[in-house]
Amino acid sequence: MSTEEMLLEVKNLSKQFGGIKAVDNVNLQIRKGEIISVIGPNGAGKTTVFNLLTGIYKPDHGEIYFRGEAIHHLPPIEIVHKGIARTFQNIRLFHDMRVIENVLVGTHHRTKYTFLDSSLRTKRFRKEEDERVVQAIRLLQLLKLDHRRDEYAANLPYGDQRKVEIARAIATGAKLILLDEPAAGMNPQESLELMGFIRELRDMGYTILMIEHDMSVVMNISDRIYVIDHGKPIADGLPKEIANNKEVIEAYLGGLQNAENSGT
Repeated sequence: MSTEEMLLEVKNLSKQFGGIKAVDNVNLQIRKGEIISVIGPNGAGKTTVFNLLTGIYKPDHGEIYFRGEAIHHLPPIEIVHKGIARTFQNIRLFHDMRVIENVLVGTHHRTKYTFLDSSLRTKRFRKEEDERVVQAIRLLQLLKLDHRRDEYAANLPYGDQRKVEIARAIATGAKLILLDEPAAGMNPQESLELMGFIRELRDMGYTILMIEHDMSVVMNISDRIYVIDHGKPIADGLPKEIANNKEVIEAYLGGLQNAENSGT
């Protein structure tokens, strides 16, 4: 596989907190236009991987390359500038702001006007703000959310709140979108609609890396799946291969048994 075909490459990524290895020698390869899932039992290290990819944590060992460029040493804002954005398991919208205002938040890091321009509302400021609003409206139209743009985020159905959060991530200019438990809290119908939405994003040219516990979503939407347990990679492959992998099945069954034994 050539570097040009690969959007993200993670090599031997490791992170330790005290005496605990949260991520231990994880490798990922993601091509442009793929939908990739990272799965594993609770506490497997999945969110830590996302935090390493987005610069919230710095790896103890290993390297991260985006479009062939090393990014593991960069701060979060620089990684956003490079073209990676994320959502969170717990929706983090500004509920007292309108939908379009939430999306506009995602564009702020790309503004070029100065504080003085903003204070004096100069022609440069007004021009750029108008352009950002037009871009936000176009994005909402593409994502079929335009009819919601003037509603307050708090008033949206849960599934639409998820979509607005994804729209805000896209508004940063990202090409790789990291989705952390996008189906969390959704009923089966909402999960089905989410799968269609994610496929539409892929068809628009976005690449998706997803953490998800809903195996129905994972198996039906993923091009490939990576599995980690206790921070270590234990399998990767096509959904059918992962579904029949004995080590993966044991990892999940072990997690269920531990939960039952602890009374949780």
